[in-house]
Amino acid sequence: MDSVLLGAAVSEGGERLLDLGSGVGTAAFVALAHAPACRATLVEQNPDMAALARDNAVANGFAGHAEIIEADVTAKGADRKAAGLLENHYDAVIANPPFFESGAGTLAATSDRAAARHMDAAALDLWVRTAATSAAANGEVIFIYPVESLAPLLAAFSQRFGGLTILPLTPRPDIPVNRVLLRGIKGSRAPLRMLASRALHDAEGRAFRPEFDAIFRGIARLDW
Repeated sequence: MDSVLLGAAVSEGGERLLDLGSGVGTAAFVALAHAPACRATLVEQNPDMAALARDNAVANGFAGHAEIIEADVTAKGADRKAAGLLENHYDAVIANPPFFESGAGTLAATSDRAAARHMDAAALDLWVRTAATSAAANGEVIFIYPVESLAPLLAAFSQRFGGLTILPLTPRPDIPVNRVLLRGIKGSRAPLRMLASRALHDAEGRAFRPEFDAIFRGIARLDW
């Protein structure tokens, strides 16, 4: 669900998309479904996940618009460049990074799954650094993240971007926010905006609210 929301959060008009830590490609392919002329670069360190992303690109008709790169998002700039990741190039950079602070939560059964779920503030800052280096001037950078880890993410964004916009997301109107979308603009000096929280469901029932139902059906972008 986070990946679909992330892909739907990309603004219209961009021609070059970068998905950091893309996994099987869900977020990037959602963005491409809304912008068929866009080209996407997906960066994934896990070879098995990267292979699935390539298969998914073919299965969904995006093979001609998507490049999958196997690389570590937190690697040094020279290593990222050697892998094919460009600097100052992408109109939109998106990421759904690992979300538990190291040592917190329940460790996954395998090292690969654990690495995909655990990150400390220093590692998160490296993800934001890579996003900032990769984004073109005036490009947007969008992360989706748990609200309990918003502080280090906001600190990393504030050092590198302006025009920050925070969209709090909650499962239901009477439940605290559990996810945020954070967008920054490279080179902007606009002030931070905190939008009103949005609930995915009504107070009762399992159906999504119309705005989110349309997103999950693939017929609408996220308007924020």
